[in-house]
Amino acid sequence: MANKLDKHVLKNGMVILGEPMPGVGSAAFDFLVPCGSAMLPEGRCGAAAVIQDWIFRGAGERNSRQLIDALDGLGLHRSTSVSTYHLGLGAALEASNLSAALELYADVIRRPRLEVDQFELSRQLAVHEVIGLDDDPRQKVMVRLYEQFYPEPFGRPGIGKLDDLEALRPLDAATIVERTFDPAGTIFSVAGKYDFDAVCRQMERLFEGTGGKGRPEITPGSAGQRYLHVPHAGAQVHIGLVTKAPPITSQRYYDINVAVSVLSGGMSSRLFTEVREKRGLCYAVGARYSTLKHMAGISCYAGTTPEKAQETIDVIRDEFNRLWEGITQDELERAKVGLESSLIMQSESSSARASGIASDYFLLGRVRSLDEIKEKLEVTSVKSVTECLAENRFKDYTLVTIGPRKIEWE
Repeated sequence: MANKLDKHVLKNGMVILGEPMPGVGSAAFDFLVPCGSAMLPEGRCGAAAVIQDWIFRGAGERNSRQLIDALDGLGLHRSTSVSTYHLGLGAALEASNLSAALELYADVIRRPRLEVDQFELSRQLAVHEVIGLDDDPRQKVMVRLYEQFYPEPFGRPGIGKLDDLEALRPLDAATIVERTFDPAGTIFSVAGKYDFDAVCRQMERLFEGTGGKGRPEITPGSAGQRYLHVPHAGAQVHIGLVTKAPPITSQRYYDINVAVSVLSGGMSSRLFTEVREKRGLCYAVGARYSTLKHMAGISCYAGTTPEKAQETIDVIRDEFNRLWEGITQDELERAKVGLESSLIMQSESSSARASGIASDYFLLGRVRSLDEIKEKLEVTSVKSVTECLAENRFKDYTLVTIGPRKIEWE
């Protein structure tokens, strides 16, 4: 899993990263544009969700239909996403079409038409996504959970808020594009088969003379409620629980990931065994680690019935708290195998590597090789994981429930 990293900074400040993958015929790329949910003005939550569609409805000399035809003609597998910090614009494709794809994406980023008659179509798509959460309470409970857990504006949902989306107008969104689509704060990454010198020359030409505003600093505000209940008539209760954890910048990052894998890394994990298999409390349960730049959390989802909801949350919290008492060598080895398997699969995907190197550079200021990650995982031990958990005992929990009635929560 040896990695070679290519890096170049354009004159306008845009960072260009690349990781060649011998033996593949594809390439994947990502633009991380500083237009994430936390970067938006107050009252504009969801604007990035609208913008990610609107900018593809015509750019440069092409109208909406012409642009889509041109993208489809290159065999692109497009991806867009809204995270806390970024609007992500990416694609995977046959390597021979990379140069043509970059020409099109430069138009989308630098010269989107932002036609007013196309705006409402994009806004309605975003509105329907938010309304659709009512039909997907499992996703909704986690959206509301992170909204309560992280301090404003870091907890803002990328999907948006209905009131803000309904109030959004074309001029509001166009102003955000003008302010945030800045190469000085943008990271571009490519992985797979490519010619890095040729990519850099092309990107310098495509983005020449733009940039300068950079990325504004964000001052954290207040977090939300410690317990939020969303009434919902039905036969199920959806539970979301989260607690603080060391972020990716911490020396304990690998230890805490091993601990989360022990907690919820498969059918032999503690949550699956104790909550579902032994007690039959829920039909689904799982935990995951997520990190921002300077803060992180371990979250858990469980789906159960109203009669079992209280016991379910009590047992989940007990399992979280029991972790700091220690883990076994068998649990450690299973966790490592699971994490390293995920790493191997990532090493075989150009899309995953393009995304990974861009994320690493933003969060850490450098890119970790897959070999480095593997080595850091391998040196974790029962002792180091136990020490990490002792230093970071879970004590402050945020809880969100969706269901017919509240549960008891201290």
